[in-house]
Amino acid sequence: MTLNCVIIDDEPIARKLLQEYIEETDFLKLVGTAENPLKAVGLLSAQDVDLIYLDINMPKMSGMEFLRSTSNLPMVIMTTAYEQYALEGFEMAVIDYLVKPFPLERFLKASQKALEYKLLKEKKTAETPDGKYIFVKSDGKLERVVLDELIYVQAMSNYVILQTTRAKLIVYLTVKGILESLPPDKFIQVHKSYIMNINMINSINGNTIYIGNEQVPIGQSFYDGLMDKILKGKFLKR
Repeated sequence: MTLNCVIIDDEPIARKLLQEYIEETDFLKLVGTAENPLKAVGLLSAQDVDLIYLDINMPKMSGMEFLRSTSNLPMVIMTTAYEQYALEGFEMAVIDYLVKPFPLERFLKASQKALEYKLLKEKKTAETPDGKYIFVKSDGKLERVVLDELIYVQAMSNYVILQTTRAKLIVYLTVKGILESLPPDKFIQVHKSYIMNINMINSINGNTIYIGNEQVPIGQSFYDGLMDKILKGKFLKR
């Protein structure tokens, strides 16, 4: 698989370095560069783009303003000299956050994460005797996760934890990427950092979900959607 990439950065030296890194990476293909997000709009609409290397501090429109104002973007890896925007970037589901100057090794790690996200997104769940499953990469190995055994997904900085009935897997993906690969009739996002298997819920008390001895918080903006999904036609009252 090859990822079509676009660089958005106002610094010529930074664009040149990224271009050299992309040319060194066999699964990346550079399809365009732009000095700022406004000039990139045409690039993104004219061709199939999988990944954007996006700077933050740019004239006319910053990288963060671009992320907040644009929907249905391809995957994004932030490239910036400003560390303080990392948390906000991950909350906006960027794939990774590279602080300039970054070596080729760090660039490759971030780009590999984007490739794995793309593979996961395109991977169709398949029927097996023990139910549907997905494959994820954890600790250097491909691990099969049976969806009926997946209890919840928890975001932790730039990775997620998949808690199953058998094990806890650490995967370098995003909550958004995992959610798009899970069947919506069984899984729902209940918090900005949690996806829940509806069938694993034992009880709900206030803004807390209880699964055995474990607890998962419910975000205020997710509460009504969760209640509608799990109670519709199933809530008995006098």
